[in-house]
Amino acid sequence: MDRLGFQVFASVRKTSDADALTKIAPRVTPLLFDVVDEQSVSAAAETTAAAVGTKGLTGLVNNAGVGTFGPVEGIPLAEWRRQMEINVIGQVAVIQAFLPLLRKARGRIVNIGSIGGLTTIPFGGALCASKHAVEAINDALRMELRQWGIAVSLVAPGSIHTNAADRMVANGEAMMKQMRPDRLSLYEQAFRHMLVTMSKDEAHGSPPEVVAKVVARALTAVRPKTRYPAGRRSVFLAVMASILPTRVFDSIKLKQMA
Repeated sequence: MDRLGFQVFASVRKTSDADALTKIAPRVTPLLFDVVDEQSVSAAAETTAAAVGTKGLTGLVNNAGVGTFGPVEGIPLAEWRRQMEINVIGQVAVIQAFLPLLRKARGRIVNIGSIGGLTTIPFGGALCASKHAVEAINDALRMELRQWGIAVSLVAPGSIHTNAADRMVANGEAMMKQMRPDRLSLYEQAFRHMLVTMSKDEAHGSPPEVVAKVVARALTAVRPKTRYPAGRRSVFLAVMASILPTRVFDSIKLKQMA
C-alpha cells in the first residue's frame, strides 16, 4: 500500500520492529500496540485520528493472529482463551476503535481469515474455531455497515509459507509439554506426524506477497468482493469443502495425516 501511494499506519508490538520497519519503509508510520491490550489499541486509534484529521481512514486490515495446534481434549484451557483473545476478540477491539475513522472516509475493512474458516483439519480445532468466528464477524459487519457504504471483505489464504509455518513443529512440541501426560499419550504419535506433514506442506506454500497483493486489490477495487481466496490450495479446498459429503472429506483429511 505504501508503494501504491497510500499513507500507511502499520501496527507492531515491539520498538525494535518499529525501527526495522522505518528503515525499509520510511514513509510508513509504525503504531506500537497489541490487539489484546485495549488501552494500547485505543491509543493507536487516537494517534491515527490526530494524523488523518477530518479525512478519516480509507481502509483497515486485520492481520493479527496466532495458530494453536493440538487435540481438542489436550490443549489447556488457557491456550484456548489465548487463541480466541488474539484471533477473535483482538480483531473486534481494533474494528471498534477504528470504525469512527472509517465512517468519516467511507472506508473499507479487510479481515484476514483462512481456508480454515471453511474446513477444519485434525488437531486444528482451536485455530480453525477462531477462523470460523472471523467468518461470522465478517458477515455481520458486512451487513451492519452497508448503510454507511463501508465495504467489508474477507481474505482467505490457503497454504502460505511464513516464519510462523517454520515454527510449527517447535510450537507443537511446546504445546505437548503443556498437556496432561494421560491425554498426551492418547494423541502424541498422530500429532507429531501431523506437525511434520503440515510443516512440509507449508514449506511449499505461496509467499506472503501473494496475500499482500490480494489485500491491496480488496482495498482498491471499485466494487470489492466479499471474499478473496489467496495462495496455494485456497480455491481447491474451498470447492472440496462445498461439494464433498462431510464424512468423505473427513476421510481424505485423515488420510493425509496418517
